[in-house]
Amino acid sequence: MSASLDDAPLIRVNGATKAYRSDAETVWAVRDVDFLARSGQFICVFGASGSGKSTLLNLLAGLDLADSGEIQVGGVTVTQANEKQRARLRLSTVGMVFQDHQLIEEFTAAENVALPLEALGMPAGSAREEAVRQLSRVGLAGLADRLPRAMSGGQRQRVGVARALAGNRRILLGDEPTGSLDSSATLELFQLVRTLCDAGALAVICSHDPRCQDFADARYEMADGRLEQVGSVRSARV
Repeated sequence: MSASLDDAPLIRVNGATKAYRSDAETVWAVRDVDFLARSGQFICVFGASGSGKSTLLNLLAGLDLADSGEIQVGGVTVTQANEKQRARLRLSTVGMVFQDHQLIEEFTAAENVALPLEALGMPAGSAREEAVRQLSRVGLAGLADRLPRAMSGGQRQRVGVARALAGNRRILLGDEPTGSLDSSATLELFQLVRTLCDAGALAVICSHDPRCQDFADARYEMADGRLEQVGSVRSARV
């Protein structure tokens, strides 16, 4: 059974709105969104391309700012934080995984995972030890010194997950993380995220793949910038 959910949400969104305006039109990317998520949850967000999923993740990570509403992530009010504070949040609390793994091809798996740790000021030796630990955590023990080009697509995405959670970051945001993977690697990645959540992480995964919902505690649909829950929240899993 998974770890029990904390009482205090790690993510709290109240009335968040983000629009992109031009002379011709106003596009509501995120519109009056309310959302709560806690430690231990696997949240699946699905919806068509252009529905606002990526914008929502960018707002949660502080990569973009809402026009109105309030967003709190890991105890930080993102909507009031400056750029330096938001960058610190991404280094210390929130990690992101994308469809493109975005690894540095000239760096080994361990060197890629160690990057955010060294950016936080961790000595190189300690950063490598933590990187190796995180790689083992995602099923890549023994591959610390392998270059991305010598790894499968699924392995590269696992390195991305390890990097996203390195340094005890508790929140994983995924923007179509299985979009470039085959069926087998997709299922393995969803199972990995499920395992990490059962150990206490919080994951918010935006995906076109309906199999994401099979692993999730709660399911949300996004359409025209609006977010609606379509599945009940399960507080624990067997």
